[in-house]
Amino acid sequence: MSTEIQELPANIEEMVAKILVNRQITKTEQLRLKFALLYQDGLHQQDRSLIDRVFYGIRHGLLKVIE
Repeated sequence: MSTEIQELPANIEEMVAKILVNRQITKTEQLRLKFALLYQDGLHQQDRSLIDRVFYGIRHGLLKVIE
């Protein structure tokens, strides 16, 4: 896995806010959030909930995944 994906955003809340405002997410951002859910044991519940909202939006067509 590249270091670009492994590096989590300093503030997940800011990243998610940008994604939700723009209603789009890049594949790299999507991979970073997946990585955070799968491999970060110390992830706060609030951050986990925000990430869940993003993936809900993707599944339901509310967010567009872009290159």
